[in-house]
Amino acid sequence: MIRQAKQYIENSTRVRPAVGVVLGSGLGAFAAELTDRVDLPYAVLPGWPGSTAVGHAGRLILGKVGNLDVAVMAGRVHLYEGYSPAQVTFGVRVLGALGVRSMVFTNAAGGINLSLERGALVLISDHINLQGSNPLAGPNDDHLGPRFPDMSEAYSPQYREIAKSVAAELSIPLSEGVYAAVLGPSYETPAEIRYLRAIGADAVGMSTVPEVIVANHMGMKVLGISCITNMAAGILPRKITHDEVLETGDMVRDTLVRFLKALLPRLEPAR
Repeated sequence: MIRQAKQYIENSTRVRPAVGVVLGSGLGAFAAELTDRVDLPYAVLPGWPGSTAVGHAGRLILGKVGNLDVAVMAGRVHLYEGYSPAQVTFGVRVLGALGVRSMVFTNAAGGINLSLERGALVLISDHINLQGSNPLAGPNDDHLGPRFPDMSEAYSPQYREIAKSVAAELSIPLSEGVYAAVLGPSYETPAEIRYLRAIGADAVGMSTVPEVIVANHMGMKVLGISCITNMAAGILPRKITHDEVLETGDMVRDTLVRFLKALLPRLEPAR
């Protein structure tokens, strides 16, 4: 199915992306910035699972940022939707087959670190996988990557330095922290948030980690960016809703678009 999806995409556009971007909940505005773009709904792509979560458009957009060919996944699928780890990471596998060597993953996340504020952008320096699964479990395809891939630099230190430099040039505040991935779809309890803080997490979400594991398995360089869309349970005296997540995504839309447009051409693809 990876080969079939790759062939369909290559037959649909002359764009040959070296950089891929995955846009999280409420963060899809960047896709509209691409020029010479071709929009492909996930439903038309062989084997590609469809997004069911609100705030995920469910389209693959191929086009250009300046002179750079880019593939943008406007929306992702999640384990909590009932998809398997292989389905959740299928899009990343296809982008790798297309020749993408650099991946930028964005997500909406709850803030655990008390220094973070709603609307903050946070570079992911590392992650904690609490989803109870790994997309590499089962037989390994040695053509895709090694049986036991190293994850000591899952998020490229080089890319993080570039991102910090670009943010400074644009006067965009940018912090750095550890992302914890949980299964969802229920939000965490206050006790769970205290636990996550105790084990070193700065932000929490329900995505990204399986995709990052697969990207590293295929030899891609990875950058992760969390948008803090709400403070996690127990930090503020109010309940958490998905509407708040989407509202914050809209609030930071212009900042994220400006950041990504300046950042992507600076990313040197992996070799």
